[in-house]
Amino acid sequence: MKKIALLSFVFMTLAACSSDDNSKIDPIIPISDGTVFGSAEHPLNIGGATQGNQVYVDLSGEAAAATPRDAWELGFYSGTEAHVVINGSIGMAVKKLETTDITAVQQSDATVAVGTFQAENMAYVDNPTGDINSTAFGSIAESEASASVYLVNLGNSVPTEKPAAGSTNVAGEQRGWKKVKVWQDGAGYKLQYANLDATTPTTVSITKDAAYNHVFFSLVNGVEVKAEPVKAQWDLNFTTFTNEVFQNGVSAGAYFYSDFIVLNNKAGVKAFKVEGDAAAYTAFTLANVEGHDYSADQRTIGADWRDVFTRAVFNNVFFVVKDAEGNIYKIRFISMVSTEGERGFPVFEYQLLK
Repeated sequence: MKKIALLSFVFMTLAACSSDDNSKIDPIIPISDGTVFGSAEHPLNIGGATQGNQVYVDLSGEAAAATPRDAWELGFYSGTEAHVVINGSIGMAVKKLETTDITAVQQSDATVAVGTFQAENMAYVDNPTGDINSTAFGSIAESEASASVYLVNLGNSVPTEKPAAGSTNVAGEQRGWKKVKVWQDGAGYKLQYANLDATTPTTVSITKDAAYNHVFFSLVNGVEVKAEPVKAQWDLNFTTFTNEVFQNGVSAGAYFYSDFIVLNNKAGVKAFKVEGDAAAYTAFTLANVEGHDYSADQRTIGADWRDVFTRAVFNNVFFVVKDAEGNIYKIRFISMVSTEGERGFPVFEYQLLK
């Protein structure tokens, strides 16, 4: 994305000039032509084999930002509509209960979980495509009286124990349960939450912030969290992920993935996959984009860049990504492990097509 550098020096200079002096303008920072991420110069701090961070990459800005993936549980959509997402990077799941009374004591439910190999548990997670209109919370009520209570499985903690080289350890101890109630409050949201046996909830007001896709909230710490960069400053998210898994072509429900990459589709980022080796990647130009269809599915890269069994990247595919500003990049993955063979150290190169 193109960004304007707002320097205090420039502001002071402009203030000292007359109103008709147009000789001073903010410098434009050119978009990146491409580089290698995962190198010492541009590291991706995913956290090694426990993959404790979500890492947001801005291709045009040549920047990466990491945040602990267990720092939040709920994301309140800042768009014109009212939606709430859950944190799939820690394997959360939620179920709508047949009550509007959050003061009533509730019980945990083992079926409300990821990895049960039951197709029905897809109803307890957000649509893995990233479709904001298809979330586990569904339509957000317009009033407190009509808002249902949701049973919330907080997923799993980030492990502290490092596994053997080549393996991952991404799902630690269970983080427990909450009960939650959400409704629309003017242009924002009202949130109530409590432990399952509590009879008095905590009530919080959430105000939308149009600069971000979501306003994130930690049910564990009771605070809002800036978990993502502003929506105009990231394209790819390296993360663990709750996806749908299939067995013999039949859905086996929600399943937890490591070494996953999602697109910032809520800000308009799209991509497509190209079958081709390193030579085909080198030869691919802007003219070759014609005839390909971009996908808004946030999983377009997803798991299709690596083989977890051989711990190697696929050398016969690459990807083309169009960011929200219309910049088009080709991306090729180089490795998924460190020089010592540890998972969680991806390396990729990319180039602006022009």
